[in-house]
Amino acid sequence: MDKQRSAFTGLLDTVQITFDNSQSPTDTIMDIQSDDTPAFLYALANALAMRNIYITKAQIECDGAKLHDRFFVRNRDGQKLTDSADQQQLRLTAVLIKQFTHALTWASDPAKALASFDQFLDLIVKDQGKKSKNQALDFVSDKKTFPLLAQLLGASDFLWEDFLRRQHDNLLPLLTEYRDAPLIKPQATLRKELGRLVAHAKTDEARKDALNWFKDREMFRIDIKHIVEPSSNFPDFSLALTELAEVIMERSLADCSAKLEQSYGVPRLANGKPCPIAILGLGKFGGRELGYASDIEVLFVYGGSGNTNGKNEIENSEYFERLAQELLGWIEAKQEGIFRIDVRLRPHGGKGALANAFEEICRYYSPIGLAAPFERQALIKLRHIAGNSTLSHKLETHRDSFVYGDTPWDIPAALELRRQQLKQLVAPGKVNVKYSAGGLIDIEYTAQYLQVMHGHKHPGLHTPNTLQALAALVNAGLIARTDGAGLRKAYIFSRILVDGLRMVRGNTKDLVLPPPDSEEFVSLARRIGYTRDDWRAGARELQSDIQQHMTLTKTFYERTFGAL
Repeated sequence: MDKQRSAFTGLLDTVQITFDNSQSPTDTIMDIQSDDTPAFLYALANALAMRNIYITKAQIECDGAKLHDRFFVRNRDGQKLTDSADQQQLRLTAVLIKQFTHALTWASDPAKALASFDQFLDLIVKDQGKKSKNQALDFVSDKKTFPLLAQLLGASDFLWEDFLRRQHDNLLPLLTEYRDAPLIKPQATLRKELGRLVAHAKTDEARKDALNWFKDREMFRIDIKHIVEPSSNFPDFSLALTELAEVIMERSLADCSAKLEQSYGVPRLANGKPCPIAILGLGKFGGRELGYASDIEVLFVYGGSGNTNGKNEIENSEYFERLAQELLGWIEAKQEGIFRIDVRLRPHGGKGALANAFEEICRYYSPIGLAAPFERQALIKLRHIAGNSTLSHKLETHRDSFVYGDTPWDIPAALELRRQQLKQLVAPGKVNVKYSAGGLIDIEYTAQYLQVMHGHKHPGLHTPNTLQALAALVNAGLIARTDGAGLRKAYIFSRILVDGLRMVRGNTKDLVLPPPDSEEFVSLARRIGYTRDDWRAGARELQSDIQQHMTLTKTFYERTFGAL
């Protein structure tokens, strides 16, 4: 199977399955006539064994592309299968397996797809009710379902565990809906749909559940489009995730604020006016560059000191700390790294308060403040997300004066930090697509170093988005056009490669390439769009592209800043 990916020509025209208890004194003969499909015998034997049905003998006849299988089977007690309901369940199982294995070459990892499909079979055929039978027949009659299911089950464990398995009883309409849905929904549409769901919830817990159900459903829609169409525009995939995350943060802030105000009242400044709160994005979230398993990095800022006006009066600092804690628990992450809120990029890091007053943040991020050089660099990504936009824009203005001011950028210190990353984060003999020399981070750091170094003279460099920054650097004459084009291609390629590694388990730590000659590497190549007829040839092409892009990036970085 690893040599060819056959074209899917639609459902098999005929899958004839009959049961005969008259020809053998001890066994039921299960007779299957159909086209030959990859791994069918393995998948069927495994499925039968898991259902306590055992094959005592098999007769296989092949005539070209046609296959005639005769299985002599018994139940767990060594008896024939005489119950018509048991036979119908086996018939559905065999037909589903036959159609699925016909589409199996569409899976980036056929073994993974088969394993998940076997679990799916358990769920769909164990119920003897009419709905289950109708659903199985619906699957058999929909020619688009099997290639799509093979792609999804072969690409991602966390999609199966966190969504497909839980929604098995409604899977066909779900797949049909999400297959035909757009990648990017307007935020106005997302807000309206989410608002309608939350409005029907009568308790805080119900509102929280409604928000997280909506988040998971929309992430599934976006993930399906990206898996099924891996060559689609990667910036659009990032934008779709970012737009969703912004709407989720907006709604979470509103609902968490309403919950806390019931206990403590409205926070007010010393002058009696309401104290504003804002959430700003950092990292990939701030740059509108989210991908699979990207953390949602945020910064909480409030207007200043004061007290709430409720019966249980507390200081603003305590109120907004509780609000930040409430919001962090409001948005649930099903797997490590999947929509996980990250607040580490805040003043004093993990030792600091979750929410900080505007003046405190301004003091920290200043030429005489305590912010380290890497924190100055990280502020490039700062961008308003939710809450009071006036407060956010004030902080963005302060950021511009600090990050893009005339304080020199210490290139030797930046290089030393990068060398420490290579030493500490890259295992010997391994290729880490983010941290190895020429990896993704060298493209991001190239843009960010140059933004800090030249931003005071070129306001066009004041952008949190890496691709926009590269374009602005070319337009300002700070990067040659050919170099800019090469870095842009390398950036998009690296982001797709990182997503290809992370989408299997949904873990942000999945950044190390498998060995180039491994089956895992072949699956990676297919998962990100290298779907050549010869699977090994696709893997070799991917390996060549990785070396080309990383060499280009490393060469430019070292030529511009110094040796790593």
